[in-house]
Amino acid sequence: MTNLEIDAFLTVVRLGSITAAAQAVFITQPALSRRILALEEELGYPLFCRGKGQRSIQLTEEGKAFISVAEKWQRLWKESREICELSQRGKLTVAVIGSINTYLMPPVYRRFLQIFPDSRLAVTDQHSSAIYDLVAEGQADVGLISDDRYVKEVETIPLFKEKMVLVSGENADFPADVCPNQLDPARELRLPWNPEYDRWHDYWFGGAQPHVYFDQMALLEDFVRDSGCWVLLPASVAERVLQQGGLRRHPLRQAPPDRIIYSVLGRKEENALAVIFWKF
Repeated sequence: MTNLEIDAFLTVVRLGSITAAAQAVFITQPALSRRILALEEELGYPLFCRGKGQRSIQLTEEGKAFISVAEKWQRLWKESREICELSQRGKLTVAVIGSINTYLMPPVYRRFLQIFPDSRLAVTDQHSSAIYDLVAEGQADVGLISDDRYVKEVETIPLFKEKMVLVSGENADFPADVCPNQLDPARELRLPWNPEYDRWHDYWFGGAQPHVYFDQMALLEDFVRDSGCWVLLPASVAERVLQQGGLRRHPLRQAPPDRIIYSVLGRKEENALAVIFWKF
């Protein structure tokens, strides 16, 4: 079974005739018929009904069932060609927002490099807006963002969403079930998660200033352990920082909207390495 035979079968199915399919793949009709016959011989059953004087192409029951198998074959063939391309274009540049890059991506990077040890990986921490610019300009092959917007040159795809979690130092005095109006914004450690979070924050706290406003994640863990401080974190971040000890997680009623993480890819020139990367 070859990709040429699979392609011949699917082209006939799509166009409805041997003649049209042969023209579409730029071979003669007898040559295309031989590919179909070779495929049927290897499979051990006919794919098309054949009868004297029959003009239209009709699939056998086996042929109908084989369509999905043939389509899977083509997808696998495409992926195998993408792997081949890695040796020709072996560099991948990834731009990711800081919280995801720090707390979720390291095992992904390690696994990727284990499977493709000859590839070169460049990773950068950026804000969502900067990531859009990098991908649109071709300076990054793929990105992960939390603040989505429309950019003509970039495809934005929802990847996953996660809850926002209330975390404090272990000595913080909070009720068993916390409502946002019970939180003191003067003890807040705030980060710019996304516009949905900002709207939620404005609703509950107005223009109140936090204890510390962070632009990046780097210093957060030290500050949140201070007595009385609190912070709202995406679940993936909260899980990692809670493992370090000295912190507590609190149930929060009327919590912020879930944070959505999006992958972004350039529309113009697709790096095969980028496509394979997101299958991890």
